[in-house]
Amino acid sequence: MQMADVTTMADRGSPMQSLNYGALLQDVTELARQAATAVMGVYESDFEVMQKSDESPVTQADLKAEAIITPGLRALTPDIPIVAEEAVSQGDVPTVGDAPFWLVDPVDGTKEFLSKNGEFTINIGLVVDRQPVLGVVLAPALDNTLYSGAKGLGAKRQIGKGLARPIHVRPEPIDGLTVIYSRRHGDPRQLMDFLGSRRVTERISAGSSLKFCLVAAGEADVYPRFGPTHEWDTAAAHAVLTAAGGRVETVDGSPLLYGKASFRNSDFVAWGNVKP
Repeated sequence: MQMADVTTMADRGSPMQSLNYGALLQDVTELARQAATAVMGVYESDFEVMQKSDESPVTQADLKAEAIITPGLRALTPDIPIVAEEAVSQGDVPTVGDAPFWLVDPVDGTKEFLSKNGEFTINIGLVVDRQPVLGVVLAPALDNTLYSGAKGLGAKRQIGKGLARPIHVRPEPIDGLTVIYSRRHGDPRQLMDFLGSRRVTERISAGSSLKFCLVAAGEADVYPRFGPTHEWDTAAAHAVLTAAGGRVETVDGSPLLYGKASFRNSDFVAWGNVKP
């Protein structure tokens, strides 16, 4: 793996000024692809399902992927803390404060993984000034579809070994919105109340952080999420959507911020190019 040309906090200045997002995207993409190989090895086997302390499921895919991603990020940016889902579940919770930090979800959409519908992703996101500025989202069971983006660089989608093509949120459709929502979470009545008088032409469901990415790619217009999520669930895809011209807000219209003490998100809405 080619190492990024990175000046970290210990070297000089602010990481926001000195981190090379373009080089980091390449290296983080390679880490995600390495993790995907391990994940698919488990996915295609007769794997065991374990229970974490919060009774949520976990498999060797989560553990193996995180064991690849975390050391790789430490090698790239040794002074930037890493908040990774499985490490946090074991009590390894770094203090991040207002400094830059990584958020890692080695397998986002574990229930999709268990049901073998392919709608799970590997998520790696970088947060600076409490906002995601770089993200890689890889769906290895969906033709190795990769979504990536970074502040100032735009967003791209690559399917398999094809060319990586720029993606953008689409203009708000005149005939009505396409709403994407969680396959397994949320209250339909709450969704209806939120949409109110907005005209909706289509509703589609999907798993994992792919919902953000489909908004980023202009295949949906809004993703409302009413229910618990953690920052590692959303950071990478949030960065992709922002790079594609979208935004993510709490239900009161404030930006969704990161680095909260619990790493838990409030309810939020991911928007494409839609007026409030």
